[in-house]
Amino acid sequence: MAVDVLSVVVGIAVVLLGIVVSIALHEVGHMVPAKKFGVRVSEYMVGFGPTLWSRRKGETEYGVKAIPLGGYVRMVGMMPPAPAGTRPSRGFFGQVIADARDASVSEIRPGEEPRAFYHLSTPKKLVVMLGGPVMNLLIALVLTFVVLVAIGVPTVTTTVGAVSACTPTSTTAQGEPVCGADAAPSPAAAAGLQPGDEIVVWDGEAVTSWDQLSGLIAGSPDQQVPVVVERDGAQVPLTVTTAEREVAVVDAEGEAEVDAAGEPVTQTAGFLGVTPTQEYEPLPLSSVPAETWRMVSGTAAIIVTLPVQVAQTAVQAFTDEERSADGVVSIVGVGRLAVDVVAADAPVVATLQILLSLLASLNVALFVFNLIPLLPLDGGHVVNALYEGAKRTVARLRGLPRPAPADVARMMPVAYVMFVVLIGTGALLMIADVVDPVQLS
Repeated sequence: MAVDVLSVVVGIAVVLLGIVVSIALHEVGHMVPAKKFGVRVSEYMVGFGPTLWSRRKGETEYGVKAIPLGGYVRMVGMMPPAPAGTRPSRGFFGQVIADARDASVSEIRPGEEPRAFYHLSTPKKLVVMLGGPVMNLLIALVLTFVVLVAIGVPTVTTTVGAVSACTPTSTTAQGEPVCGADAAPSPAAAAGLQPGDEIVVWDGEAVTSWDQLSGLIAGSPDQQVPVVVERDGAQVPLTVTTAEREVAVVDAEGEAEVDAAGEPVTQTAGFLGVTPTQEYEPLPLSSVPAETWRMVSGTAAIIVTLPVQVAQTAVQAFTDEERSADGVVSIVGVGRLAVDVVAADAPVVATLQILLSLLASLNVALFVFNLIPLLPLDGGHVVNALYEGAKRTVARLRGLPRPAPADVARMMPVAYVMFVVLIGTGALLMIADVVDPVQLS
Protein backbone atom coordinates (compact mmCIF):
# COMPACT_ATOMS: atom_id res chain seq x y z
CA MET A 1 0.00 0.00 0.00
CA ALA A 2 2.89 2.34 0.81
CA VAL A 3 4.28 1.78 -2.67
CA ASP A 4 0.94 2.67 -4.23
CA VAL A 5 0.69 5.88 -2.20
CA LEU A 6 4.25 6.82 -3.12
CA SER A 7 3.50 6.16 -6.79
CA VAL A 8 0.44 8.38 -6.64
CA VAL A 9 2.37 11.18 -4.95
CA VAL A 10 5.29 10.99 -7.39
CA GLY A 11 3.03 10.74 -10.45
CA ILE A 12 0.89 13.70 -9.43
CA ALA A 13 3.96 15.75 -8.43
CA VAL A 14 5.63 15.14 -11.80
CA VAL A 15 2.53 16.13 -13.74
CA LEU A 16 1.85 19.22 -11.62
CA LEU A 17 5.45 20.37 -11.87
CA GLY A 18 5.46 19.77 -15.62
CA ILE A 19 2.20 21.67 -16.05
CA VAL A 20 3.33 24.59 -13.88
CA VAL A 21 6.67 24.91 -15.70
CA SER A 22 4.99 24.64 -19.10
CA ILE A 23 2.44 27.32 -18.20
CA ALA A 24 5.11 29.57 -16.69
CA LEU A 25 7.28 29.36 -19.81
CA HIS A 26 4.23 29.86 -22.04
CA GLU A 27 3.54 33.17 -20.32
CA VAL A 28 7.23 34.10 -20.52
CA GLY A 29 6.87 33.65 -24.28
CA HIS A 30 4.21 36.39 -24.24
CA MET A 31 5.83 38.67 -21.67
CA VAL A 32 9.38 38.96 -22.99
CA PRO A 33 8.53 40.25 -26.49
CA ALA A 34 5.77 42.48 -25.07
CA LYS A 35 8.28 44.20 -22.78
CA LYS A 36 10.81 44.30 -25.61
CA PHE A 37 8.31 46.21 -27.74
CA GLY A 38 7.58 48.68 -24.92
CA VAL A 39 4.22 47.38 -23.72
CA ARG A 40 3.75 47.73 -19.96
CA VAL A 41 3.14 44.33 -18.39
CA SER A 42 1.42 44.89 -15.06
CA GLU A 43 1.04 41.23 -13.99
CA TYR A 44 2.67 37.88 -14.66
CA MET A 45 0.71 35.13 -12.92
CA VAL A 46 0.93 31.34 -12.98
CA GLY A 47 -2.41 29.79 -12.02
CA PHE A 48 -5.86 31.15 -11.25
CA GLY A 49 -7.80 31.93 -8.09
CA PRO A 50 -6.37 33.31 -4.83
CA THR A 51 -2.78 34.53 -4.92
CA LEU A 52 -0.41 32.34 -2.91
CA TRP A 53 2.68 34.47 -3.42
CA SER A 54 3.58 37.60 -5.36
CA ARG A 55 6.37 40.13 -5.58
CA ARG A 56 6.63 43.35 -7.55
CA LYS A 57 9.76 43.95 -9.57
CA GLY A 58 9.84 47.16 -11.54
CA GLU A 59 6.42 47.75 -13.08
CA THR A 60 5.40 44.06 -13.07
CA GLU A 61 3.90 41.98 -10.27
CA TYR A 62 5.03 38.34 -10.45
CA GLY A 63 3.00 35.72 -8.61
CA VAL A 64 1.66 32.20 -8.19
CA LYS A 65 -2.03 31.45 -7.69
CA ALA A 66 -3.79 28.51 -6.07
CA ILE A 67 -5.16 26.65 -9.12
CA PRO A 68 -2.29 25.57 -11.43
CA LEU A 69 -4.47 25.07 -14.52
CA GLY A 70 -3.51 28.18 -16.46
CA GLY A 71 -1.88 31.56 -16.22
CA TYR A 72 -1.89 35.00 -17.73
CA VAL A 73 0.16 38.06 -18.55
CA ARG A 74 -1.72 41.35 -18.16
CA MET A 75 -0.57 43.65 -20.94
CA VAL A 76 -1.86 47.22 -20.75
CA GLY A 77 -4.21 48.32 -23.50
CA MET A 78 -5.15 44.99 -25.06
CA MET A 79 -8.32 46.60 -26.45
CA PRO A 80 -8.60 50.07 -27.99
CA PRO A 81 -11.29 52.56 -26.88
CA ALA A 82 -14.55 52.63 -28.79
CA PRO A 83 -14.21 54.13 -32.28
CA ALA A 84 -15.41 57.71 -32.59
CA GLY A 85 -19.15 57.94 -33.12
CA THR A 86 -19.88 54.52 -31.62
CA ARG A 87 -23.37 54.39 -30.13
CA PRO A 88 -23.82 53.07 -26.60
CA SER A 89 -24.34 49.30 -26.75
CA ARG A 90 -27.54 47.71 -25.52
CA GLY A 91 -28.31 44.31 -24.14
CA PHE A 92 -26.15 41.88 -22.19
CA PHE A 93 -23.46 41.36 -24.80
CA GLY A 94 -23.43 45.08 -25.57
CA GLN A 95 -22.66 45.74 -21.93
CA VAL A 96 -19.96 43.05 -22.01
CA ILE A 97 -18.28 44.83 -24.92
CA ALA A 98 -18.50 48.22 -23.22
CA ASP A 99 -17.15 46.88 -19.92
CA ALA A 100 -14.22 45.21 -21.69
CA ARG A 101 -13.29 48.47 -23.42
CA ASP A 102 -13.57 50.46 -20.21
CA ALA A 103 -11.45 47.98 -18.24
CA SER A 104 -8.73 48.01 -20.90
CA VAL A 105 -8.62 51.81 -21.19
CA SER A 106 -8.61 52.27 -17.40
CA GLU A 107 -5.30 50.40 -17.15
CA ILE A 108 -3.51 52.99 -19.27
CA ARG A 109 -1.80 55.59 -17.13
CA PRO A 110 -1.74 59.23 -18.23
CA GLY A 111 1.03 59.74 -20.76
CA GLU A 112 1.65 56.05 -21.51
CA GLU A 113 -0.87 55.72 -24.35
CA PRO A 114 1.93 54.85 -26.84
CA ARG A 115 2.78 51.83 -24.65
CA ALA A 116 -0.66 50.26 -25.08
CA PHE A 117 -0.70 46.88 -26.79
CA TYR A 118 -3.20 48.00 -29.41
CA HIS A 119 -0.66 50.51 -30.78
CA LEU A 120 1.77 47.75 -31.81
CA SER A 121 2.26 46.96 -35.47
CA THR A 122 0.78 43.73 -36.81
CA PRO A 123 4.14 41.86 -36.94
CA LYS A 124 4.87 42.80 -33.31
CA LYS A 125 1.41 41.71 -32.19
CA LEU A 126 1.94 38.38 -33.92
CA VAL A 127 5.30 37.88 -32.20
CA VAL A 128 3.77 38.62 -28.79
CA MET A 129 0.71 36.40 -29.22
CA LEU A 130 2.55 33.52 -30.88
CA GLY A 131 5.35 33.66 -28.32
CA GLY A 132 3.40 31.52 -25.82
CA PRO A 133 2.45 28.65 -28.14
CA VAL A 134 5.89 28.65 -29.77
CA MET A 135 7.44 28.33 -26.31
CA ASN A 136 5.37 25.17 -25.73
CA LEU A 137 6.53 23.83 -29.09
CA LEU A 138 10.17 24.48 -28.13
CA ILE A 139 9.63 22.67 -24.80
CA ALA A 140 8.21 19.70 -26.71
CA LEU A 141 11.23 19.70 -29.03
CA VAL A 142 13.65 19.74 -26.09
CA LEU A 143 11.83 16.93 -24.27
CA THR A 144 11.66 14.86 -27.46
CA PHE A 145 15.39 15.41 -27.96
CA VAL A 146 16.07 14.10 -24.44
CA VAL A 147 13.84 11.06 -24.99
CA LEU A 148 15.06 10.04 -28.45
CA VAL A 149 18.63 11.34 -28.68
CA ALA A 150 20.01 11.86 -25.17
CA ILE A 151 18.45 8.66 -23.75
CA GLY A 152 17.62 6.72 -26.90
CA VAL A 153 15.11 4.00 -27.63
CA PRO A 154 15.26 0.50 -26.09
CA THR A 155 16.79 -1.93 -28.56
CA VAL A 156 17.38 -5.66 -28.09
CA THR A 157 20.94 -6.81 -28.81
CA THR A 158 22.65 -10.06 -29.75
CA THR A 159 24.15 -10.29 -26.26
CA VAL A 160 22.70 -13.03 -24.06
CA GLY A 161 20.90 -11.67 -21.02
CA ALA A 162 19.65 -14.96 -19.56
CA VAL A 163 19.86 -18.65 -20.40
CA SER A 164 16.84 -20.91 -19.94
CA ALA A 165 17.49 -23.84 -17.64
CA CYS A 166 15.35 -26.27 -19.63
CA THR A 167 13.40 -26.88 -22.80
CA PRO A 168 9.70 -26.18 -22.05
CA THR A 169 7.40 -29.18 -22.22
CA SER A 170 4.16 -27.10 -22.30
CA THR A 171 2.81 -23.59 -22.07
CA THR A 172 0.27 -21.85 -19.86
CA ALA A 173 -2.99 -20.35 -21.15
CA GLN A 174 -1.12 -17.06 -21.44
CA GLY A 175 1.60 -18.66 -23.56
CA GLU A 176 4.23 -18.78 -20.81
CA PRO A 177 6.65 -21.75 -21.07
CA VAL A 178 6.40 -24.52 -18.47
CA CYS A 179 9.19 -26.98 -17.67
CA GLY A 180 8.02 -30.40 -16.54
CA ALA A 181 9.89 -32.72 -14.19
CA ASP A 182 11.41 -34.63 -17.14
CA ALA A 183 12.31 -31.51 -19.15
CA ALA A 184 15.71 -31.63 -20.88
CA PRO A 185 18.25 -28.83 -20.46
CA SER A 186 17.79 -26.03 -22.95
CA PRO A 187 20.05 -26.17 -26.04
CA ALA A 188 21.80 -22.98 -24.88
CA ALA A 189 22.51 -24.38 -21.41
CA ALA A 190 23.68 -27.71 -22.81
CA ALA A 191 26.06 -25.94 -25.22
CA GLY A 192 27.58 -23.78 -22.47
CA LEU A 193 26.18 -20.41 -23.48
CA GLN A 194 26.46 -17.85 -20.65
CA PRO A 195 24.84 -14.49 -19.84
CA GLY A 196 27.03 -11.78 -21.34
CA ASP A 197 28.00 -13.82 -24.40
CA GLU A 198 27.55 -11.92 -27.66
CA ILE A 199 26.48 -14.22 -30.48
CA VAL A 200 28.50 -13.09 -33.51
CA VAL A 201 28.22 -16.06 -35.90
CA TRP A 202 25.38 -18.58 -36.41
CA ASP A 203 26.02 -21.50 -38.75
CA GLY A 204 28.71 -19.55 -40.61
CA GLU A 205 26.58 -16.40 -41.02
CA ALA A 206 27.64 -13.16 -39.30
CA VAL A 207 24.99 -11.99 -36.85
CA THR A 208 24.18 -8.26 -36.83
CA SER A 209 20.79 -8.00 -35.09
CA TRP A 210 18.45 -9.86 -32.78
CA ASP A 211 15.72 -10.01 -35.43
CA GLN A 212 18.15 -11.72 -37.79
CA LEU A 213 19.29 -14.14 -35.09
CA SER A 214 15.69 -14.98 -34.10
CA GLY A 215 14.94 -15.88 -37.72
CA LEU A 216 18.04 -18.05 -37.97
CA ILE A 217 17.16 -19.90 -34.75
CA ALA A 218 13.53 -20.40 -35.81
CA GLY A 219 14.69 -21.77 -39.17
CA SER A 220 16.94 -24.39 -37.58
CA PRO A 221 14.68 -26.80 -35.65
CA ASP A 222 16.36 -29.94 -34.24
CA GLN A 223 19.71 -29.21 -35.89
CA GLN A 224 23.35 -29.19 -34.80
CA VAL A 225 24.62 -25.67 -35.45
CA PRO A 226 28.13 -24.21 -35.05
CA VAL A 227 28.04 -20.90 -33.15
CA VAL A 228 30.69 -18.32 -32.30
CA VAL A 229 30.26 -16.08 -29.28
CA GLU A 230 32.41 -13.23 -28.01
CA ARG A 231 33.20 -13.76 -24.34
CA ASP A 232 35.53 -11.51 -22.31
CA GLY A 233 37.03 -10.08 -25.49
CA ALA A 234 37.77 -13.47 -27.08
CA GLN A 235 35.81 -15.42 -29.68
CA VAL A 236 34.67 -18.81 -28.41
CA PRO A 237 33.36 -21.51 -30.82
CA LEU A 238 30.44 -23.61 -29.57
CA THR A 239 28.09 -26.19 -31.02
CA VAL A 240 24.40 -26.09 -30.15
CA THR A 241 21.77 -28.68 -30.90
CA THR A 242 18.50 -26.83 -31.20
CA ALA A 243 15.19 -28.18 -30.00
CA GLU A 244 11.93 -27.77 -31.84
CA ARG A 245 8.61 -26.29 -30.78
CA GLU A 246 5.29 -25.33 -32.30
CA VAL A 247 4.74 -21.58 -32.66
CA ALA A 248 1.78 -19.61 -33.95
CA VAL A 249 1.94 -18.26 -37.50
CA VAL A 250 1.41 -14.49 -37.62
CA ASP A 251 0.68 -12.18 -40.54
CA ALA A 252 2.45 -8.92 -41.51
CA GLU A 253 0.41 -7.01 -38.90
CA GLY A 254 1.43 -9.40 -36.12
CA GLU A 255 -2.01 -11.03 -35.90
CA ALA A 256 -2.16 -14.81 -35.36
CA GLU A 257 -3.51 -16.71 -38.36
CA VAL A 258 -6.40 -19.19 -37.93
CA ASP A 259 -7.64 -22.06 -40.06
CA ALA A 260 -11.15 -22.68 -41.38
CA ALA A 261 -12.19 -24.11 -38.00
CA GLY A 262 -10.94 -21.02 -36.20
CA GLU A 263 -7.96 -22.83 -34.67
CA PRO A 264 -4.54 -21.11 -34.58
CA VAL A 265 -2.20 -22.09 -37.39
CA THR A 266 1.17 -23.30 -36.07
CA GLN A 267 4.52 -24.27 -37.52
CA THR A 268 7.65 -25.99 -36.26
CA ALA A 269 10.48 -23.64 -35.25
CA GLY A 270 13.86 -23.97 -33.64
CA PHE A 271 14.39 -23.30 -29.93
CA LEU A 272 17.66 -22.15 -28.33
CA GLY A 273 16.66 -20.90 -24.88
CA VAL A 274 18.26 -17.46 -24.54
CA THR A 275 16.87 -14.04 -23.69
CA PRO A 276 18.62 -10.98 -25.17
CA THR A 277 19.81 -7.94 -23.30
CA GLN A 278 18.31 -4.54 -24.02
CA GLU A 279 20.26 -1.32 -24.54
CA TYR A 280 19.23 2.26 -25.22
CA GLU A 281 20.29 3.33 -28.68
CA PRO A 282 20.26 7.07 -29.46
CA LEU A 283 18.34 8.03 -32.60
CA PRO A 284 19.68 10.64 -35.07
CA LEU A 285 18.88 14.31 -34.50
CA SER A 286 16.55 14.24 -37.52
CA SER A 287 14.16 12.02 -35.56
CA VAL A 288 13.29 14.92 -33.22
CA PRO A 289 11.44 17.18 -35.70
CA ALA A 290 9.90 14.12 -37.35
CA GLU A 291 8.47 12.84 -34.05
CA THR A 292 7.37 16.34 -33.00
CA TRP A 293 5.54 16.81 -36.29
CA ARG A 294 3.84 13.44 -35.79
CA MET A 295 2.57 14.63 -32.40
CA VAL A 296 1.50 18.03 -33.77
CA SER A 297 -0.38 16.59 -36.74
CA GLY A 298 -2.01 13.92 -34.59
CA THR A 299 -3.11 16.48 -31.99
CA ALA A 300 -4.42 18.80 -34.70
CA ALA A 301 -6.48 15.95 -36.16
CA ILE A 302 -8.01 15.30 -32.73
CA ILE A 303 -8.79 18.99 -32.15
CA VAL A 304 -10.44 19.33 -35.56
CA THR A 305 -12.87 16.62 -34.47
CA LEU A 306 -12.91 17.66 -30.80
CA PRO A 307 -16.73 17.78 -30.40
CA VAL A 308 -16.98 14.23 -31.75
CA GLN A 309 -14.05 13.12 -29.58
CA VAL A 310 -15.62 14.58 -26.43
CA ALA A 311 -18.98 13.01 -27.24
CA GLN A 312 -17.34 9.60 -27.76
CA THR A 313 -15.47 9.96 -24.48
CA ALA A 314 -18.72 10.75 -22.65
CA VAL A 315 -20.45 7.72 -24.17
CA GLN A 316 -17.53 5.43 -23.35
CA ALA A 317 -17.24 6.74 -19.78
CA PHE A 318 -20.90 6.35 -18.88
CA THR A 319 -21.73 3.13 -20.76
CA ASP A 320 -20.19 -0.33 -21.02
CA GLU A 321 -18.22 0.68 -24.10
CA GLU A 322 -14.46 0.42 -23.58
CA ARG A 323 -12.59 3.73 -23.19
CA SER A 324 -10.38 4.44 -26.22
CA ALA A 325 -6.68 4.61 -25.35
CA ASP A 326 -6.05 7.32 -27.98
CA GLY A 327 -9.01 9.55 -27.09
CA VAL A 328 -8.93 12.94 -25.39
CA VAL A 329 -8.13 13.22 -21.69
CA SER A 330 -8.15 16.03 -19.14
CA ILE A 331 -5.42 17.09 -16.74
CA VAL A 332 -6.85 14.49 -14.35
CA GLY A 333 -6.39 11.84 -17.03
CA VAL A 334 -2.79 12.90 -17.61
CA GLY A 335 -2.18 12.67 -13.87
CA ARG A 336 -3.66 9.18 -13.68
CA LEU A 337 -1.51 8.03 -16.61
CA ALA A 338 1.55 9.40 -14.80
CA VAL A 339 0.56 7.48 -11.66
CA ASP A 340 0.23 4.26 -13.69
CA VAL A 341 3.66 4.84 -15.25
CA VAL A 342 5.36 5.36 -11.89
CA ALA A 343 3.53 2.41 -10.31
CA ALA A 344 4.55 0.03 -13.10
CA ASP A 345 7.43 -2.34 -12.40
CA ALA A 346 9.78 -0.81 -14.98
CA PRO A 347 13.39 0.46 -14.95
CA VAL A 348 13.89 4.05 -13.86
CA VAL A 349 15.10 5.08 -17.32
CA ALA A 350 12.00 3.63 -18.98
CA THR A 351 9.73 5.38 -16.47
CA LEU A 352 11.56 8.67 -17.02
CA GLN A 353 11.21 8.31 -20.78
CA ILE A 354 7.46 7.78 -20.61
CA LEU A 355 6.94 10.72 -18.23
CA LEU A 356 9.01 13.04 -20.43
CA SER A 357 7.09 11.84 -23.50
CA LEU A 358 3.84 12.53 -21.65
CA LEU A 359 4.98 16.09 -20.86
CA ALA A 360 6.11 16.57 -24.48
CA SER A 361 2.64 15.53 -25.68
CA LEU A 362 1.06 17.90 -23.16
CA ASN A 363 3.11 20.82 -24.51
CA VAL A 364 2.21 19.91 -28.09
CA ALA A 365 -1.45 19.94 -27.04
CA LEU A 366 -0.98 23.42 -25.49
CA PHE A 367 0.72 24.60 -28.69
CA VAL A 368 -1.99 23.35 -31.04
CA PHE A 369 -4.96 24.15 -28.81
CA ASN A 370 -3.88 27.77 -28.26
CA LEU A 371 -3.77 28.29 -32.02
CA ILE A 372 -7.53 27.77 -32.36
CA PRO A 373 -8.59 31.07 -33.99
CA LEU A 374 -11.12 32.09 -31.35
CA LEU A 375 -10.86 34.35 -28.31
CA PRO A 376 -9.85 34.03 -25.50
CA LEU A 377 -7.20 31.72 -26.98
CA ASP A 378 -4.00 33.13 -28.51
CA GLY A 379 -5.21 32.15 -31.96
CA GLY A 380 -8.13 34.58 -31.61
CA HIS A 381 -5.71 37.49 -31.02
CA VAL A 382 -3.62 36.29 -33.97
CA VAL A 383 -6.66 36.42 -36.26
CA ASN A 384 -7.53 39.93 -35.06
CA ALA A 385 -3.94 41.08 -35.68
CA LEU A 386 -3.99 39.61 -39.19
CA TYR A 387 -7.32 41.26 -39.91
CA GLU A 388 -5.96 44.60 -38.71
CA GLY A 389 -2.81 44.16 -40.80
CA ALA A 390 -4.83 43.33 -43.89
CA LYS A 391 -6.95 46.48 -43.43
CA ARG A 392 -3.84 48.62 -43.05
CA THR A 393 -2.20 47.07 -46.12
CA VAL A 394 -5.27 47.70 -48.28
CA ALA A 395 -5.50 51.29 -47.01
CA ARG A 396 -1.83 51.92 -47.75
CA LEU A 397 -2.11 50.52 -51.28
CA ARG A 398 -5.17 52.67 -51.94
CA GLY A 399 -3.61 55.80 -50.46
CA LEU A 400 -6.18 55.99 -47.67
CA PRO A 401 -5.60 57.10 -44.05
CA ARG A 402 -4.30 54.47 -41.65
CA PRO A 403 -7.28 52.58 -40.14
CA ALA A 404 -7.85 52.55 -36.40
CA PRO A 405 -6.77 49.45 -34.46
CA ALA A 406 -9.07 46.45 -34.78
CA ASP A 407 -12.00 46.67 -32.37
CA VAL A 408 -11.17 43.48 -30.46
CA ALA A 409 -13.81 44.20 -27.84
CA ARG A 410 -16.54 43.30 -30.33
CA MET A 411 -15.30 39.69 -30.11
CA MET A 412 -15.83 39.50 -26.35
CA PRO A 413 -19.21 37.72 -26.64
CA VAL A 414 -17.41 34.98 -28.58
CA ALA A 415 -14.76 34.86 -25.86
CA TYR A 416 -17.45 34.46 -23.17
CA VAL A 417 -19.16 31.65 -25.07
CA MET A 418 -15.82 29.93 -25.67
CA PHE A 419 -14.95 30.27 -22.00
CA VAL A 420 -18.18 28.52 -20.98
CA VAL A 421 -17.60 25.79 -23.58
CA LEU A 422 -14.03 25.23 -22.39
CA ILE A 423 -15.10 25.03 -18.75
CA GLY A 424 -17.89 22.59 -19.58
CA THR A 425 -15.67 20.42 -21.78
CA GLY A 426 -12.92 20.35 -19.17
CA ALA A 427 -15.36 19.39 -16.41
CA LEU A 428 -16.87 16.60 -18.54
CA LEU A 429 -13.45 15.15 -19.38
CA MET A 430 -12.35 15.31 -15.74
CA ILE A 431 -15.44 13.38 -14.65
CA ALA A 432 -14.82 10.83 -17.39
CA ASP A 433 -11.21 10.41 -16.27
CA VAL A 434 -12.38 9.75 -12.71
CA VAL A 435 -15.16 7.26 -13.43
CA ASP A 436 -13.52 5.49 -16.40
CA PRO A 437 -9.83 6.42 -16.78
CA VAL A 438 -7.73 5.50 -19.80
CA GLN A 439 -5.63 2.43 -19.04
CA LEU A 440 -2.06 1.94 -20.21
CA SER A 441 -1.79 -1.10 -22.45
